[in-house]
Amino acid sequence: MASHVYTEVSFIRMSDNMDLSIIIVNWNSKDYLQKCIASILALTSGITYEIVVIDNASFDGVGEMLKKFYPQVRFIQSDKNLGFAKANNTAFKVSSGSHILFLNPDTELFVPAINIMFDYIHKLPKAGALGCRLLNADGSIQTSCIQSFPTILNQLLSSEFLRALFPKSSLWGMAALFSAENWPKEVEMISGACIMLRRTLFEHVGLFSEDYFMYAEDLDLCYKIKQAGYANYYVPDAIAIHFGGGSTEKGPRDFSAVMMRESAWRFLRKTRGRLYGLAYRISMLISAIGRLVLLMIISPLYLIGNGRASWNASFRKWRVILIWSLGFEGSVIN
Repeated sequence: MASHVYTEVSFIRMSDNMDLSIIIVNWNSKDYLQKCIASILALTSGITYEIVVIDNASFDGVGEMLKKFYPQVRFIQSDKNLGFAKANNTAFKVSSGSHILFLNPDTELFVPAINIMFDYIHKLPKAGALGCRLLNADGSIQTSCIQSFPTILNQLLSSEFLRALFPKSSLWGMAALFSAENWPKEVEMISGACIMLRRTLFEHVGLFSEDYFMYAEDLDLCYKIKQAGYANYYVPDAIAIHFGGGSTEKGPRDFSAVMMRESAWRFLRKTRGRLYGLAYRISMLISAIGRLVLLMIISPLYLIGNGRASWNASFRKWRVILIWSLGFEGSVIN
């Protein structure tokens, strides 16, 4: 069954000069979404905007919630899960703003972040995509809000330990997060949890690539923007809380670990060629074998008390990554 529009009422009546369309893809995030919209309404002023929500076939009651509390929001109910990219593209096609903000439902504005980003997008030279400072629920910085484009090296070395030890390394691309200077800085990649750009630029680079189901659409978009000669910026004084995993935590166990690598592999194969993509897959195979061997060696230290659950989770994660790297992704993705 094809997707259909549930309601077509804008928050602010559309005009030829609509400043911004805020597009939100929902999947089992109704409660987060309600708080997200409330924060937008409370902290955004002085610009004309509309909010467009598309539900990716979660049927979690979001349509009823919007109809009751925010009937102004434009709502699209998809009858199947389109994935992040296609859902955003679908909502974009019914939007009308001269600028677009793609926002996750599990975000909540902490300051007038939308106004701050909208102001900067008109001031920064060759502004491409703009992203904000994302905080975890406990107020700590979410280091994934800016990153380097993936390479075999930074993916192979990626670990919480090394990132914490060398946070300003160019491998990770997150040095701007730790700068004392509170003005926008050019970065490679911005998290798709909150990303603003001009409508004409989004159309120029071909919208979100639908080669991915999830996890690499934002880096692919940022890459296309850089290739087109524009700069992506991190805006530290625009702040939002990103609760993270609000919908993916409800998915199958270890799904995200595999999908992240599947998406990175697709991106590397697309941008660097098939041989590089194959080399990445082999590197993940070697990494998974190494992690599993290490886990077996240290298992006596963890298989007692509360450590057992942590060890089991790590072992299961690297086991499915090993299976994926051998080409049996169907058995762990589907």
